[in-house]
Amino acid sequence: MYKLVAFDAYGTLFDVYSMGQLAEELFPGHGPQFALMWRDRQIEYTRLVTMSDPNPNGSKHYLPFWELTIRSLRYVAKRMGFDLTAENEKRLMDQYAKLTGFADSLSVLRSIKEKSITTAILSNGSREMLATVVQSNGLGPYLDQVVTVEEARLFKTAPQAYDLLLKTFPVQKEEVLFVSSNAWDALAAKWYGFHVFWVNRLGHPFEEIGEQPDYEGSQLSDVLAII
Repeated sequence: MYKLVAFDAYGTLFDVYSMGQLAEELFPGHGPQFALMWRDRQIEYTRLVTMSDPNPNGSKHYLPFWELTIRSLRYVAKRMGFDLTAENEKRLMDQYAKLTGFADSLSVLRSIKEKSITTAILSNGSREMLATVVQSNGLGPYLDQVVTVEEARLFKTAPQAYDLLLKTFPVQKEEVLFVSSNAWDALAAKWYGFHVFWVNRLGHPFEEIGEQPDYEGSQLSDVLAII
């Protein structure tokens, strides 16, 4: 049914909140809150960059995702009143570069490749940071392509970001299954015209605007029933 299964990276294949353990070590009693605020600010910065100049040729405010991640880290440290030393900033960013993959990420990609279906990542992440996290989790052999919004210089949820998949692969929208654990990402991909699988690990309600995803599961491996 699908020629391409494309995955979001951060939060879908890789656990962004695994950063909480190191944050707890550095800022005892505040690790989970720190990780959550860091992630929220990171996404907020991508939206500010894109919405403030939604030029089809790219936002003049564009900064690579890695840079936005560092700046959101610094913001949250200041917001929470913590002294973020250069050493601790490096430790946190080094850890972010090698985020832990979810337990079923590798097996799901392997299973899809065994069915001779093309696989890809479509991510806000910069090329270098995606290469690092894919390699550290051993996913490389099961991905045909890692597509980053760097080329568009607009972050998801801009339609130009999702359009990169059609520019990279000889497929039509209806031949793509897009998989994301981020409801805002699943919503925008559905608006764009992809079929969408929402990985709802936390049992949250879906957004109150837009169309419902085509499929929903509580874990990444549930996507295999669709394939």
